[in-house]
Amino acid sequence: MPRRIVIVGAHAAGVDAASAARKTDRSAEITLISREKHVGYSRCGLPFVIGGHIASFDDLIVFSPSFYKMMKLTLKTETTVTNINPTDKTIEATNKAGATETISYDSLILTVGAYSFIPPIKGREKQGVYSLRSIEDGQQIDKAIRDGAKNAAVIGAGLIGLEMAIALKERGLNTAVVELLPQVLPVMLDTDMARLVHKMLVEKGLRIIVGKGLDEILGTEKVTSISVAGEQLPADIVVVATGVRATTELATKAGIATGETHAIKTNARMETNVESIYAAGDCAESINIVTKKPACPQLGTVAVRHGKVAGINAAGGYTLFTGVLGSAVTQLFDTQIGVTGLTEFLAKRAGMATVTGTITSKTRADYYPGAKHIKVKIVVEKESQRIIGAQIIGGEEATQRINALSFGIQKQMTIRELAKTDTAYAPPLCETWEPMVLAAEMALMKLR
Repeated sequence: MPRRIVIVGAHAAGVDAASAARKTDRSAEITLISREKHVGYSRCGLPFVIGGHIASFDDLIVFSPSFYKMMKLTLKTETTVTNINPTDKTIEATNKAGATETISYDSLILTVGAYSFIPPIKGREKQGVYSLRSIEDGQQIDKAIRDGAKNAAVIGAGLIGLEMAIALKERGLNTAVVELLPQVLPVMLDTDMARLVHKMLVEKGLRIIVGKGLDEILGTEKVTSISVAGEQLPADIVVVATGVRATTELATKAGIATGETHAIKTNARMETNVESIYAAGDCAESINIVTKKPACPQLGTVAVRHGKVAGINAAGGYTLFTGVLGSAVTQLFDTQIGVTGLTEFLAKRAGMATVTGTITSKTRADYYPGAKHIKVKIVVEKESQRIIGAQIIGGEEATQRINALSFGIQKQMTIRELAKTDTAYAPPLCETWEPMVLAAEMALMKLR
């Protein structure tokens, strides 16, 4: 009898799990179930459709119907899994027409993702208040802009918040960003690096308010303004981007344990504490490679890697997930920003004594036309002299430098080894002295 694999959720982790399971077991019966109408699309691309860089929300759909047919996957959309019975190895699912069915499994993979967290802000129920998690959310915001919105406020200055603020600005709206914490990108950057991003955003025409909370969303039925520290700011659109929370209700109801991060606890094979049930993606916990402590970075890159591991193991194979660094990049206007590993703040919280090396350099030879500024900061554990984190802000080439530093952290490279790295040079491409190497030398000076 063919192995029956059921996957709840059909985005990055779910579809990659299904693909990996199919490649592992050619005869398995694989079923994907999603409560959404649209599946297999990139959530990360939503702000860039709103900003006009991508023509249509349909362009974000990575996996066409032909993919599921080719891979012999059964796809059920607009269907909600309401219960898991681990003893009988069955799930109950209800479709949009209200019909309920019981589906048996040999292996179950939960890729149920996360949901937008909206704090208990007074007035959050008003028309014109949005979060951004799905294509439908994006379409509603796009419609509000087309219907004549002039002013916008974004609550939260994390990655999605700033990407959304820029998208709204690019569509011609006067836009303000409100962040309760004292800096932009509080999880991604240390204060010294965040200050540069803040300055750039203001110069580009965004109003950035940090260190102050949102008092209230004002208006009758529809939002007209927001109140921040007693000041009223006009707003026809309010986008709440205060982070996401792992979706765990279905799992906990079935006796599946959650971990320190409140996401589903998994081992290196992405197995939960319940036999034959796996979890992957934004709903699942990982281990941080540096601290060895639980982490839940909720990134697309992590989701697809989770999904591959869960899919292989659920289909009878064997592979391990080695952990996360939280490597991430973005582009805000014409500035690229990247991070990997720990910031100074997170290292201190983990009990690590650190030194840092920071350098401002150019992305090409200084005399070559088009050379752009780049700032590299490297965080080093003082005792072992290992690199444990890095942050980069620049006009170009941030991604591959972050990737290179991620490799170094994973291989436990010391700052002395980085300082002696053999790097390439050509005037149109980079300086003779690679900025990462210069930052390493700055850190070494402090260690001496």
